[in-house]
Amino acid sequence: MRVLLCGGAGYIGTHVALEFLERGDTVGILDDFSSGLRENVSPKVQLFEGSILDSNILDSVMGYEWDAVVHLAAFKAAGESMLDPAKYAHNNITGSLNLIAACERHGIRQFILSSSAAVYGEPTYLPIDEKHPTVPENYYGYTKLAIEENLAWFAKLKGLRYVSLRYFNAAGYDPRGRMMGMERNPANLIPVVMEVAAGIRKKVQVFGCDYPTDDGTGVRDYVHVTDLADAHVRAADYLAKGGDSLVVNLGSEQGLSVRQIIDVAHKISGLPIAEEAVGRRLGDPAKLVASSAKAKEILGWQARYSTVDSIIATTWKVYDSVGKNR
Repeated sequence: MRVLLCGGAGYIGTHVALEFLERGDTVGILDDFSSGLRENVSPKVQLFEGSILDSNILDSVMGYEWDAVVHLAAFKAAGESMLDPAKYAHNNITGSLNLIAACERHGIRQFILSSSAAVYGEPTYLPIDEKHPTVPENYYGYTKLAIEENLAWFAKLKGLRYVSLRYFNAAGYDPRGRMMGMERNPANLIPVVMEVAAGIRKKVQVFGCDYPTDDGTGVRDYVHVTDLADAHVRAADYLAKGGDSLVVNLGSEQGLSVRQIIDVAHKISGLPIAEEAVGRRLGDPAKLVASSAKAKEILGWQARYSTVDSIIATTWKVYDSVGKNR
């Protein structure tokens, strides 16, 4: 199979590339390196530098006759999207439409979208399945939903077939240690906790300690990035076999609290993790947990690495090496 990963030099994209390369597929990566890391790009991939906003570059790259395109080239900081929606509209919506249109022009009919559980918004029931209402509470989540809606139209009008993978909280690093470059400017809890343990930042802020959960802190569903990568390969195979367009959740189905993450990080690193309790953030629900039954049933997918110990241990291996070199 010949697969093009747009945004494939990013944290998730480089792990996806490893999964495809591992089984002998031909992999191309298109990335503008606004957040991607060259050090994590395998020398085995065909690398194209450029943006999905540039139609000329897209036409040039699409000429390599790919069987499928994987779209991972979106900005993803929910907080930033509320402060600078124009930035997210331009890249996430306009860029995605450019990419979808380029696929249509070049006869590429198999498309895999890196989507997000942010499309759901405040949960009305748990666990969240794909039938849950989609009412995003941040602009980032809206952009992902807008891309999904456009894919549905192109599927109806142009014969495009797609799989939209709605991630919950991506975490962890390659268990075999082949990815050692850290994310740039992380905003998610686990890398922030790792930076505190590694001495890169002073403390982690705990937003809300009075939630109606077992320990008072918010609970989220974390899925290991290697499990996410495996789902992309399975989605590509599903489409290659003629599967219909599909939307599925990817989560561990196990909720982890902020307190659990900090405690396990302390246990595995052996280092103190300074924290500061602050007020709840507007719009943060007490608990978010996925149902991944559909992905299991249709794609045969399982979250094999998504235990808290595996997620923290594989992440700490990367941050510990950085801390020792400081």
